[in-house]
Amino acid sequence: MLELLHVGKTYPSPGDKGGVCVLKDITLKLAEGQSLVIVGPSGSGKSTLLNIIGALDRPTNGRVLFDGRDLATLQEMELARIRNRQIGFVFQLHHLLPQCTVLENVLVPTLAGKDRPSMQKARDRAMNLLQRVGLKEFLLHRPGELSGGQRQRVAVVRALINTPKLLLADEPTGSLDREASENIADLLVELNRSEEVTLIVVTHSRELAGRMGRVMELTEGSLRERCS
Repeated sequence: MLELLHVGKTYPSPGDKGGVCVLKDITLKLAEGQSLVIVGPSGSGKSTLLNIIGALDRPTNGRVLFDGRDLATLQEMELARIRNRQIGFVFQLHHLLPQCTVLENVLVPTLAGKDRPSMQKARDRAMNLLQRVGLKEFLLHRPGELSGGQRQRVAVVRALINTPKLLLADEPTGSLDREASENIADLLVELNRSEEVTLIVVTHSRELAGRMGRVMELTEGSLRERCS
C-alpha cells in the first residue's frame, strides 16, 4: 500500500554548497492495515519523513509510492485530493477551529472536492465515530469547552471522516497527561483494527510505541527496524 524507495531529503543551507541532509536512502514497505511507529531523538527528521509520506513535502531524491502511484508524477491538485480523501493527519496540537462545534470540526474535510460524500452520509459517519470515541454528548460543544484528551479524540475522528487508507499521527499524545495519552493509544489501536486503516505514528511515548505492530528508529537520517 505504501512504499518508499531510497528516499532522501536535503535542505539548502546558506554558505554550505552541500546543504543539510535530514534523510538519506530510506526504504520502507508497509502493507494495508499494518501499524508502524517511528521513534528517534528530537531533530532526527521524523516529522519531515511523515510529511513526505503524507504528500505535504517532496523528497530531494527517491520515490514514494502510495497505493501503486508515484507521488512525484502527480500534479498539486491531485496530491491535494489524495491528502484530503486518502490520508488522515493527526498532530500533537489538535488544530481544531475554535469557533466551530465538535461536529462541525469533524465535517470540515468533507466539504472539499467534487467527489465529496453527501452531507447526510458524512454526518452519519461523524455521529457514529464520535459515539465510538465517547463524545456523543459533546456534538455541540466548542473546543474550548473540552479537555485536551477530548480535543485530540475529535482530531482523530476528523482525520478518519473521509475513510482514509492511511492515518499519520505525529506525536499525538505529546501534549496530554498520562491518562489521556493511554486513551488516545487505545483509540488508535482500536481504529487501526476496526477501520483497517494503515497507521504510522511518530512518538516519544514508549507505551504507545509498544502497541504498534512494527517499530523503526530514525537516527542520523537513516531508518532501521528495531525489535519492539
